[in-house]
Amino acid sequence: MQLTDPPFGVTDWADVAATEHPGVTGTATWRTRGFGELRVRMVDYSPGYLADHWCTKGHVLLCLDGELDTELADGRRFRLTPGQSYQVADDAEPHRSSTRTGARLFIVD
Repeated sequence: MQLTDPPFGVTDWADVAATEHPGVTGTATWRTRGFGELRVRMVDYSPGYLADHWCTKGHVLLCLDGELDTELADGRRFRLTPGQSYQVADDAEPHRSSTRTGARLFIVD
């Protein structure tokens, strides 16, 4: 990967406008910055959140707080806790997220 669009910059995530994204249950709150084709997000999932779709987008995701459960379409399940991350390629393995307790994530895609 070659990052070509973003100049050096500092992001204070508290200053980035939030958008709400309802799941089947609960809500995801995104704070998003875009740099050309690169999207960087701070995402908060409410307790009880379950994604309303199977995602096929590639990501690098870092769990900052809480616990995130990720289910792959083939049935495998993974739980991330603070300090753990995952990466998945575009169109590689459909996945969806949920959390019982809530979670805060940093996502690059």
